[in-house]
Amino acid sequence: MSLYSKDIDSTFEGAGLKPGLEIWCIENLRLVPVPKSSHGKFYIGSVYIILNTVLLKSGAPQHDIHYWLGNDANKEDSTVASDKALELDAALGSCAVQYREVQGQETEKFLSYFRPCIIPIEGKFSSQSGQLNGETYKISLLTCKGDHAVHVKEVPFSRSSLNHNDVFILDTASKIFLFSGCNSSIQERAKALEVVQYIKEDKHGGKCEVATIEDGKFVGDPDVGEFWSLFGGYAPIPRDSASAVQQQSGASSTTLFWINLQGKLCQIGTNSLNKEVLEKDKCYMLDCGTEVFVWMGRNTSITERRISISASEDFLRNQGRSTGTHLTFLTEGLETTVFRSYFDSWPQRVEPKLYEEGRGKVAAIFKQHGHDVKELPEEDFEPYINCRGILKVWQVNGDELSLVPASEQIKLFSGDCYIVKYTYPGDGGDKNLFYAWLGRGSAMEDRVDIISHMSAIVDATRGEAIMAQVAQDMEPVQFFLVFQTLIVFKGGLSTRYKKFIAEAGIADETYDEKKIALFRVQGTSPSNMQAIQVDQASTSLNSSYCYILQTGASVFTWIGNLSSTRDHELLDRMVELINPTWQPISVREGSEPDVFWNALGGKAEYAREKELKGCIEDPHLFTCTLTEEAS
Repeated sequence: MSLYSKDIDSTFEGAGLKPGLEIWCIENLRLVPVPKSSHGKFYIGSVYIILNTVLLKSGAPQHDIHYWLGNDANKEDSTVASDKALELDAALGSCAVQYREVQGQETEKFLSYFRPCIIPIEGKFSSQSGQLNGETYKISLLTCKGDHAVHVKEVPFSRSSLNHNDVFILDTASKIFLFSGCNSSIQERAKALEVVQYIKEDKHGGKCEVATIEDGKFVGDPDVGEFWSLFGGYAPIPRDSASAVQQQSGASSTTLFWINLQGKLCQIGTNSLNKEVLEKDKCYMLDCGTEVFVWMGRNTSITERRISISASEDFLRNQGRSTGTHLTFLTEGLETTVFRSYFDSWPQRVEPKLYEEGRGKVAAIFKQHGHDVKELPEEDFEPYINCRGILKVWQVNGDELSLVPASEQIKLFSGDCYIVKYTYPGDGGDKNLFYAWLGRGSAMEDRVDIISHMSAIVDATRGEAIMAQVAQDMEPVQFFLVFQTLIVFKGGLSTRYKKFIAEAGIADETYDEKKIALFRVQGTSPSNMQAIQVDQASTSLNSSYCYILQTGASVFTWIGNLSSTRDHELLDRMVELINPTWQPISVREGSEPDVFWNALGGKAEYAREKELKGCIEDPHLFTCTLTEEAS
């Protein structure tokens, strides 16, 4: 491949051609591929390079490069890793954003690749065995922090490691203990439970007991007694002293440095910055306090970029900066929204789109009133709120509300109406988000009553509340992110729905696992995936999606020719959620057996073109600047 020059390691050849993760480790100062079976296992004495490739809707690949530094890794390996990360970026055409990840201080983006967490392992990676030779099972005490992306860290197996603010996992050969500090959050406890389940399956083969220990509650509970006996008996945990709390200084200033070819940092500006100071043939470092960016012009060489990265790392080391200081490397043209926000002016890349069709009319109206209007660039969607809160769902059933059991609240019926309450931590206390979800086939009386029902719940709720009405098939992305996983069945359970179809002489389509049912699987990740029951007909298929067909006797998973690897992963997850006992038969589009088509009433034409969402209904954000009217 002509792209690979003598400056780029041949091990990277073919990297980034397929979506998903690729991982390499530095071993004896050489690059070694890490097999998929070892993805997510990081040895604290080693340094890794991680490439994540995502195929965008346009079909173009998007790359993110991370290099992970174990706490016990030596400086030589760390230097090799930063050099190799640069070479990988060059091999990909200098179109990736690079992140330095330090053990225990990883970015949420990095941790999102390894659900529910990563648990660093003592020792060094060995390509001969894929793991540390002679590794034996030992008791370990882990602390879990974070309510969105969880940081897991091993701490000394000692009573002094425990405190009232965090959640701890004590992993022994026969039992896993989950200790929740009395001041820990509900979200942290929920994430720690996911980690416990992961440890149980990964290290114990699913065969061990799990015990939960509440801080301060120990009378008459054998699990609590067993837990404390491992620490030599019960003794109170001391309260945190005020001196243990570090005082944070005020808002730090933003400083921009030019990095010359000798690796010297030359300050060129503070706070008020303009994009025009960044030249294509130079490298710069933007110091924002807890976050540092290195910007590399398009016309700079790998050698110049290597010098700038080394200089920025030396700068942080010499200043004694916290290991939690995130270091991100950006090539010109790939600047993140956060980086651009530190500059007073940054050219908008999509301004010409503004004057297309309806958007042009909006702009024209503002122009007439003396406003200068620019459309802000589109970015990857990020949740507006914390999506690790508490979910409650009620079903409207006549004049009454029925609280849906927690184990069933991810299952909605299109013939019913539901009230969704989502409580999440926010500034100044808990926030509440309410949705009134109207099923496509729900009765009109239920649709009318749901508003008064929701208002009554809101009035009885403490804290701030936001209400929204959502119709089936018109849900916003935030609605799906709140559920994370959602299954929508046909039919309904409410008395009014049953009465409505009986009076109308309509057959009851309510889901029955013994009957034929077809589900379309959709979503973007395990934290945003849905299975929607559709008409059991060939015309419901679409080459852009994956489907689950339940015939009563068999279960098929149908993979559309235009679906992605990500869709296939969500398909497998959804099969397990709908019915974990199913043993599906995988069918690729174009190789379906006759029994598949017979279950759908015979083969018929269906959509085979790539499905594209229209832009007209997409929300758009504008900035409005007052301008002086012409005299």
